[in-house]
Amino acid sequence: MGEFSMDLNEDQRQVLRWVHDFADNVIRPAAHEWDEREETPWPIIEEAARIGLYSFDFVANCFADPTGLLLPLVNEEMAWGDAGIALAILGSTLGVAGIVAAGTPEQVAEWAPQCFGQAGDIRLAALCVSEADAGSDLNSLKTRAVYDRTSDVWTLNGAKTWITNGGIADVHVVVASVESELGARGQASFVVPPKTPGLTMGRKFEKMGIRASHTAEVMLHDVTVPGACLLGGKDRFDEQVARAREGRRGRSSPAMATFEATRPAIAAQSVGIARAAYEYALGYAKQRRTFGRPIIERQAVVFKLVDMRTRVDAARLLYMRAASMAMTGKPFTAGEGSMAKLFAGETAIWVTEQAIQILGARGYSRDYPVERWHRDSRAYTILDGTSDIQRLVIARAISGMHIQ
Repeated sequence: MGEFSMDLNEDQRQVLRWVHDFADNVIRPAAHEWDEREETPWPIIEEAARIGLYSFDFVANCFADPTGLLLPLVNEEMAWGDAGIALAILGSTLGVAGIVAAGTPEQVAEWAPQCFGQAGDIRLAALCVSEADAGSDLNSLKTRAVYDRTSDVWTLNGAKTWITNGGIADVHVVVASVESELGARGQASFVVPPKTPGLTMGRKFEKMGIRASHTAEVMLHDVTVPGACLLGGKDRFDEQVARAREGRRGRSSPAMATFEATRPAIAAQSVGIARAAYEYALGYAKQRRTFGRPIIERQAVVFKLVDMRTRVDAARLLYMRAASMAMTGKPFTAGEGSMAKLFAGETAIWVTEQAIQILGARGYSRDYPVERWHRDSRAYTILDGTSDIQRLVIARAISGMHIQ
């Protein structure tokens, strides 16, 4: 693999045209309705499954793209259509990312296809990390997993919160503490198979934005899973614990490894929202006339559009760089994944705010999509680690010190 390049091959361009058409013709026309309903858009997911967009094969091909760029670019196109519906369709990839980050090849082959099902038999997956009293503090997770060596089973107890597809998913990937005194390095990831007794949905959250994406609590009460559901296997986990006890460096914790893998894609969704708002504001500014002239001819407006476009393109470059580094095995020595998510998330808020300003009263009205895009953008400085957490990761990386 050569150095990072933004040049896409014909196969990648063809996939992105296909995804863009779906976002333009299927997602966008339905976005307002499902935002208002605040429900999982099952008909849209079914349509995505029917054409092969919501499928294990499609996601596997994206994951296998040697440049690392295809999956985040797909995320950008989907979020350009609508972030809430995009998350409803792409949310299962978070569970897949958790399986891929921690699982053996055999576990990936067994469980990843079950995260999607097929047309006519849709399945969902969920990644369960966050907790009410832990948030982004991965060392403080209280969900516990206890191993019974005699029967080779694990029992999970605890509660997760702010979980995409939580409780309605068929496959839940749960990060739990096994050796609590070791913090994140004493944690493991588990697959909880469909219809496992003891796993229930708690409260479903009513949100400011991304309303078509289901977000809820997941309650775990004496949830028992076979030893084979420990991602990575018992031997590898025991080695992880031994390294931690001896103070030796080891692999990232399961949760952190998953976040590192997903941050470029989450950043790409932010860029999709920002791009949608910029394009809408640009078109509006060309058509809207005041005092006999299109408002785009006024510096106060066009300079806003210049800055909007510049920030959108810069955010895309950051997530493409991070995605390329992750795929080619280059370490994030300066927190490049966090840089991408931080800048893209805050860019989405800023760009959508400028779009509202350009549209004036229309931008503040729910009759126009920029209002929804602004609400959606706010989530991206919170989910998958807040902006302040991203700054902390970057600060530690560039200083070499344990900044608090």
